[in-house]
Amino acid sequence: MSAFSERVNPLRRSSDRFQWWLGRILLAVVLVGLPVAAAAAGLQSYRAEVHAGRAQSAARHTVTAHLTADAVDSAPQVVSKVPVTASWTAADGTTRTTTVRIWPGVRAGTPVVLWVDGRDAVTSAPVTGGQAVTAGLTTAAVTAGSVAVVCLAAWKGSVRLLDRGRYARWDAEWSLVEPRWSKRLPN
Repeated sequence: MSAFSERVNPLRRSSDRFQWWLGRILLAVVLVGLPVAAAAAGLQSYRAEVHAGRAQSAARHTVTAHLTADAVDSAPQVVSKVPVTASWTAADGTTRTTTVRIWPGVRAGTPVVLWVDGRDAVTSAPVTGGQAVTAGLTTAAVTAGSVAVVCLAAWKGSVRLLDRGRYARWDAEWSLVEPRWSKRLPN
């Protein structure tokens, strides 16, 4: 039996042909589009993070602050960092202070490295290359999962709609045929 005779099969409805083509299209999207979309989104995210990291590095610098008190744990049974005040001298000569979280047991005067912006306000460290790679891989994975879920939802939703139409047509056809088989009169 050839592929042509399969297509002209009188028992295949237009909904069957639509479902067949939709299945092929969605399969192509998953096999080709998913990797392309995931790679493109991941690469774009990676590039954006690298660009942000470079901009942050240009606008931020490190300072060495010193703890002004011992890091004492108020709850010794809980192992976590505790807040301690640290101070440093800003570029304009003023003394700045901030609260940092340090492991218990660190003594006053211990140096800690802080990242500050152009106004000497404490900020986070710039985005690193590893963080950019992680962001890119995460974005690629989420994109791949999203494409797969959308394709699966499109397939399941279309099959449900097509089946609903098929069942309605079968019911309508059966309501015409069944009285002739059972010798009952239609309502």
